[in-house]
Amino acid sequence: MAVKMRLQRHGSKKRPFYFIVVADARSPRDGKFIQKLGSYNPLTVPASIQIDRQKALEWLHKGAQPTDTVRRILSFKGVLYLKHLLRGVTLGLFDEAAAMEKFTKWSTEHDSEFAKRQESHKKSKISSSRRPVAQKTEKSTPAPKADETAKEKTTSVEPPKDTE
Repeated sequence: MAVKMRLQRHGSKKRPFYFIVVADARSPRDGKFIQKLGSYNPLTVPASIQIDRQKALEWLHKGAQPTDTVRRILSFKGVLYLKHLLRGVTLGLFDEAAAMEKFTKWSTEHDSEFAKRQESHKKSKISSSRRPVAQKTEKSTPAPKADETAKEKTTSVEPPKDTE
């Protein structure tokens, strides 16, 4: 039986909300699933993601294949990096304490970078809301005088004559 980690759509029309689930690959998108791992709401800025890392890691070790979107979510949350580190532990490259130390270091850096991005987004949103819609120009070109426009209208150019 092929097992997939995928998104299960909920929410109303044009207002999606997803559950991250483990399901048989043959079951329909919103149908039967084995276990719910978390949720994903793409409408919030930034998108809100709640996921149980331990459950997701267990299913990855059991051989569940994530879809492309779920793979991106797991990578963002650090589940795939944790799986990578634990693979190094099983190969004997380093011990489990060093792996957890690396993961916590990555996690703190990732969280601080995410907080900076979120803060810059808030600042840009505030500054764009304060900016006027139409901006004034410093020097405007003077409008042509009525006499000049009348002269331009009265002068005519003759079309070229056909010479046959």
